[in-house]
Amino acid sequence: MTDKDSSLNEPAVEAESAEAALKTIVDGFLHFHHEVFPQQEELFKKLATAQTPRAMFITCADSRIVPELITHSSPGDLFVTRNVGNVVPPYGQMNGGVSTAIEYAVMALGVHHIIVCGHSDCGAMRAVLNPHTLEKMPTVKAWLRHAEVAKTVVHDNCNCATEAESMKVLTEENVIAQLQHLRTHPSVASRMASGQLFIHGWVYSIETSEIKAYDAERDCFVPLDGTLPTPSATPKGRF
Repeated sequence: MTDKDSSLNEPAVEAESAEAALKTIVDGFLHFHHEVFPQQEELFKKLATAQTPRAMFITCADSRIVPELITHSSPGDLFVTRNVGNVVPPYGQMNGGVSTAIEYAVMALGVHHIIVCGHSDCGAMRAVLNPHTLEKMPTVKAWLRHAEVAKTVVHDNCNCATEAESMKVLTEENVIAQLQHLRTHPSVASRMASGQLFIHGWVYSIETSEIKAYDAERDCFVPLDGTLPTPSATPKGRF
């Protein structure tokens, strides 16, 4: 077979691969439906008409990040919002899904905690450092302008020797930037001022499963290892 003949088969191979990928997903659903669901049927009956999540979890859309898995949570425990770069647009700039979800979580569900979670090897953060890679993705490029403040902080203050070092610092600074954006939302600001809502900034390591949490008092990220009180990014309530 010539190279030309081989190339003619590529679409068929890709189609077969795509079909296999979908079958894996469907098989997973069937396993859940027939094996997992019956074991937790009582839980799902309770969840069928109401939800009382313990926290809102804002994280990246990256397929390697599974909030329920890394926090060992059950259905109904987390109100999850995911997007490219775990971004929180400042209030008023965008009447989009993230802002709507925040308002609903705080006002309708009454969550007491909002966690903004970044992660290692984040493609969005790599794109922020290398904006030329987004020339054919104008929507992503526009979205990641919400991380521009973090990029500027790193550029002006960090003498990183490698891109890996820049990525680490940028990932942390982006979480801090999104926490600052989060505080511009009226529902969040009001509940924080009255001590009814607490915000947290985390960075999850895919390779090690470790989490570092932002400590506002010390202005740094510290390991979330259970040896000390859980670090908080929340200012003290005023009312």
